[in-house]
Amino acid sequence: MGFRMAAAGPAKNNLLSDLPKDLSSELMAGATTRKLDANEVLFLAGDPGDGLYRVDEGLLKVSIASASGAERILAILGPGAVVGDLAIIDGLPRSATVTALRDCKLSFLSRAAFDAFVMKEPRTYKYLVTMLAARLRDTDQLVAAGSFLPLKGRVARALLDLAHAFGNEVAGGRVVIRQKVSQSELAAMAGIARENVSRIMNDWMRAKTVTRLSGYYCLEKPAALKRESEL
Repeated sequence: MGFRMAAAGPAKNNLLSDLPKDLSSELMAGATTRKLDANEVLFLAGDPGDGLYRVDEGLLKVSIASASGAERILAILGPGAVVGDLAIIDGLPRSATVTALRDCKLSFLSRAAFDAFVMKEPRTYKYLVTMLAARLRDTDQLVAAGSFLPLKGRVARALLDLAHAFGNEVAGGRVVIRQKVSQSELAAMAGIARENVSRIMNDWMRAKTVTRLSGYYCLEKPAALKRESEL
């Protein structure tokens, strides 16, 4: 599906964000509404790729699982984000599982509706090429991070991605992540064992690099985390 490790919030590197507003509005005019309850599965890896979904309200989790059942979170997506847009291009089965973290309201566009639209508006293909190139760059960054970043760097990257999506800057340049995230979820985002995340977070909390209050993480020293996340 081509997401960043923990992309979220506003749409990025998807067809709808690349299309001019008039084309995007026209494309989604034929969309239907779908609602999900928290923890409900939107689709599973391997399901038919029958269309795309835009998040209008709520949060979605995009994940894959190993044969042993270990989960890797590829993305947490908020309003404006899109899932399944590659499926309308290649028609292949879903490559990841998508689950609602909160109650969600979604707009669904079928592959048939998309095909009809691009027949009428062939200039859409230009924006598809731009989107696919951006996805490829994101994939390169993800592979590099998993290959070369130390464990602390991977956790820092996950926290910074969450801060980009859900962060509120407060006094002194500190950033509060307004989304509760467990250490298990951080581990699944970073692609490392939960025990390693626990050790790293404890180190950062002792150093006052990160704090936690009522389940919300606060990045006390975002610049230090950024340095940790750099290749």
